[in-house]
Amino acid sequence: MARLALLSVSNKTGLIDLARSLVEEFDFDLISSGGTAQALKDAGLPVTKVADYTGSPEILGGRVKTLHPRIHGGILARRDVPQDITDLENNQIRPIDLVVVNLYPFEETIAKPGVTLSQAVEQIDIGGPAMLRASSKNFAHLAVLCDPAQYNEYLQELRQNNGEASLEFRQKAALKGFSHTASYDQAIASYLAEAQHYNLSGTQLQSLRYGENPHQPAAWYQTGSTPTGWAAATKLQGKELSYNNLVDLEAARRIIAEFTDTPAATIIKHTNPCGTALGSTISEAYQKAFNADSTSAFGGIVALNRPIDAATASELTKTFLECVVAPSCDAEAQEILGKKSNVRVLTLADLSSGSKDTVKAIAGGFLVQASDDMIADTSQWQIVTERQPTDSELAELLFAWKVCKHVKSNAIVVTSDRTTLGVGAGQMNRVGSVKIALEQAGEKAKGAILASDGFFPFDDSVRTAAAAGITAIVQPGGSLRDKDSIIAANELGLVMVLTGVRHFLH
Repeated sequence: MARLALLSVSNKTGLIDLARSLVEEFDFDLISSGGTAQALKDAGLPVTKVADYTGSPEILGGRVKTLHPRIHGGILARRDVPQDITDLENNQIRPIDLVVVNLYPFEETIAKPGVTLSQAVEQIDIGGPAMLRASSKNFAHLAVLCDPAQYNEYLQELRQNNGEASLEFRQKAALKGFSHTASYDQAIASYLAEAQHYNLSGTQLQSLRYGENPHQPAAWYQTGSTPTGWAAATKLQGKELSYNNLVDLEAARRIIAEFTDTPAATIIKHTNPCGTALGSTISEAYQKAFNADSTSAFGGIVALNRPIDAATASELTKTFLECVVAPSCDAEAQEILGKKSNVRVLTLADLSSGSKDTVKAIAGGFLVQASDDMIADTSQWQIVTERQPTDSELAELLFAWKVCKHVKSNAIVVTSDRTTLGVGAGQMNRVGSVKIALEQAGEKAKGAILASDGFFPFDDSVRTAAAAGITAIVQPGGSLRDKDSIIAANELGLVMVLTGVRHFLH
């Protein structure tokens, strides 16, 4: 008797090719439900609808399709238990050798704006998880596939093992099945619980050599069933990514996501930007970012918001870099970068989308906050000095403010010509950050802009900035002594803008 495969998928990627190989190469019979059966039929493949196989029609608007003893008996039967085989024969149930199931797109549904609770509930799969759990439990006797990426590997198993999938493969696939249902259920629980419960789960993508330091074990996990973010990136060349690489890459992504309309480049060291710049071309933007602090750029992480071309690739090869990420990389650029085979080059088409939450572990639990993805709106800024900014100064203030948002607090950023000149990061007092940023900027501070992620509690930093040649300052405001800073700015002929928004980053 031909073997039996049950196919019931929401994501139909690769479905037809898999089904055709099962039928034509390995003599499987196919049973399928709903849209999957129709897709197979439209492709000219022989398929029996689940309703015809079970003798029970789909009911409740499709809510009940596969919840039937002829389905779950065929999945759960142990081929080495005589009573199980007798039960199958007495109930005219065929054993099922392969289950191919993926689930309703619940996470994709709730991510859409305006989705109602009732719409979300209808995307909670019931039959799919039941089949995945049943077939994963019985991996000793059948195979389960829940991801199109598994299809070719399964077919190769059949080709290499006389039409059978190895026990090792089946057990690995079962683990993936349970992981898939676990993350699916947690996504539903998180949605329904809202603020009362926060569920965090992931599937391990790979073990990392170590964490921040060699004595710290580490691993990389993907959240959700569909790869997004760095899990969806393509590594064109270079060694495996490290824990610190990934942390720095995310810091670089957050900065570069601030700039969409103009070519932009940022270079990250220890999650802080040592150089960020805009340019008329991506090559110019990178050169400006590199020249902002070429010493710190050595061994840095580079993010670009435009595809890597040959000119940019040539510049990138002039110094040692750990990682480079861009939306894409053309063939000539790849060839040039290939001469620096150790540099990790990644492409990630969507550099703008990140996690909606920030999670930090503490003793006995963890903290969750909304990510700081507020878009700066200059129309809400308050110009509090007698001197008004020119259009060019306002654009520079906005650039400095966007960069400052991603520098560890206390943060001070000095910029000119849409390029960072000095960065004071993570100091225990704001005065210290001001001094570091201005010293790094040096003579270039004359006529430049200064941004502060938090308010100035005294006027001393304003006077220090003016003495170095700063002409305009952007800061949140909100200090009881804002008036002192404003008086000093007026006295010294500076522009001062208050954003009303603080951007601490710890």
